[in-house]
Amino acid sequence: MRPFHIALAVLVAAVWGVNFVVIAVGLDHFPPLLFSALRFLAAALPAVLFVGPPKVAWKWIVGVGLALGVAKFGLLFIGMDRGMPAGLSSLVLQVQAVFTALFAAFALGERPGRVRLTGMGVALAGIGVAAVDEGAGGPVLAFVLVIAAAACWGVSNVLTRKAAPPDSLNFMVWVSTVPVLPLLGLSLLFEGWDRDRAALAALDWSGAGIIVYVAWITTVFGFGVWGFLLRQYPASSVAPFTLLVPVFGMSSAALLLGESVSPLRWCAAALLVGGVALTSLAGARRPGTRAVAAPVTGPDGSERVAAGR
Repeated sequence: MRPFHIALAVLVAAVWGVNFVVIAVGLDHFPPLLFSALRFLAAALPAVLFVGPPKVAWKWIVGVGLALGVAKFGLLFIGMDRGMPAGLSSLVLQVQAVFTALFAAFALGERPGRVRLTGMGVALAGIGVAAVDEGAGGPVLAFVLVIAAAACWGVSNVLTRKAAPPDSLNFMVWVSTVPVLPLLGLSLLFEGWDRDRAALAALDWSGAGIIVYVAWITTVFGFGVWGFLLRQYPASSVAPFTLLVPVFGMSSAALLLGESVSPLRWCAAALLVGGVALTSLAGARRPGTRAVAAPVTGPDGSERVAAGR
């Protein structure tokens, strides 16, 4: 890769990592489900007017929108609102690669090879270490909610694999139209009209900037640049940069939010990142076929195949 393109890949990883800090700050402005609804509303509008019509069937857009937008982001935002640290969230959420491999084995008939199974085991060991570290003094329910969010992300990845969108940005923008009304309905039901109205009435430039960052910077800019890089290089060359996301997430949370990173958490990070690397980049097998490349998934659910361009 050219140095400029390497810098772009690192910049996108940094944008996606810092996003967890921005989410944590945003939860001081908005209830979690309302925040998630506003995030998708801003990601969809006005971008949906410029990306052209959907390039895949609506059943895939609706399925991914519900699994990724309502379930994954809803659970993630609630988990972080309940006390899950931003840096740890950026790390633990990467276990989605393990869930994706497991669900793909059942739904797509992909048989994980030995290297991939080893990676899954290493990543799960990292989750175990993180659970021990968080369980020593953190909110266990919040930790479980983020694990559940990773599982829902795995479901959305398999649906994305089935949909095979030719344009990841177009797909993500249309997917962003789906969760808005369900999330608003859930927010009114569980968070209440008074709380939502108070949050919207108190909206200031800081809150608006947070919405712009989590919607336009992480989605429109991030996936626009990521799609450009994937058109220039094999995804197997671009994909490893996603492993920098929890590095930026944990370091930015420590610098900007004062989150401490214990030696046990660093150990969990090393195990999880290493395991995810093996799980994501190793090949999977379909019955009766040669090994096929593993999907490469970005932090918002966009998926490409590691051996493709």
